[in-house]
Amino acid sequence: MTPQLATDPALWPAILALLHEAFAYMEGRIDPPSSLRDLTPAALSRQAQSGEIWIIGAPVACVFLTPKAGALYVGKLAVAQGWRGQGLARRLLDQAEDRARQCGLPALELQTRVELVETQAAFQRLGFKEVGRTSHSGYDHPTSITYFRPVAF
Repeated sequence: MTPQLATDPALWPAILALLHEAFAYMEGRIDPPSSLRDLTPAALSRQAQSGEIWIIGAPVACVFLTPKAGALYVGKLAVAQGWRGQGLARRLLDQAEDRARQCGLPALELQTRVELVETQAAFQRLGFKEVGRTSHSGYDHPTSITYFRPVAF
């Protein structure tokens, strides 16, 4: 299955459903709650304009890519429960690396929550290295971990 660029707003409800299903395990585990609660079809349209949304299948996997200074930001990487373990996240990250190269960006950047140790381990297995910790507004302790992975040119 090959990643496809999602530009059709008719896909937004299916992408939102995938994200809600894939990130449901975070409910009650992370503080503050996920920004997914605020994600709407209009927000997906803005993401598709300021960055990119890539999907695999109907969709069964997705990722948001947003260029920033020095890196391509990888957000909302999700794979449907029944499709996990088939290399779809790796395929989307390979797509992200291709896009970073095309944009002349030397790295991929992403963040995950401090509480999600299994997600941290998965990103580390995929070659990401921790480069910092940040706090959400109003918190006096780290709530997110930032990871980078260099892009091979």
